[in-house]
Amino acid sequence: MTLCKIIGSLVATQKNEHLRSQKILIAQPIDLDGSPIGRDILALDSVDAGIGDTVLVMQEGQGAAQVLKNKKIPVHSVIVAVVDGIDVGRNSKKS
Repeated sequence: MTLCKIIGSLVATQKNEHLRSQKILIAQPIDLDGSPIGRDILALDSVDAGIGDTVLVMQEGQGAAQVLKNKKIPVHSVIVAVVDGIDVGRNSKKS
């Protein structure tokens, strides 16, 4: 799983029939300090995340299909959790 910050949404007028009811968000991978790392990820939202939320993104097609309960959905990345806070050692941060 990858820790990410939601930075936007993607709107598509034409989608695969299995994606029509799904919201696609743009997730920026971040480190534990909240600094951007890596390339942006397009991910289906399974937890009603929004712009500015810190989330966990699963990047594995079979696992994503299991989370979405649809084996026919063509997906690689899915948002599986909204992170309320991060606690590393003695330092605690709120997202």
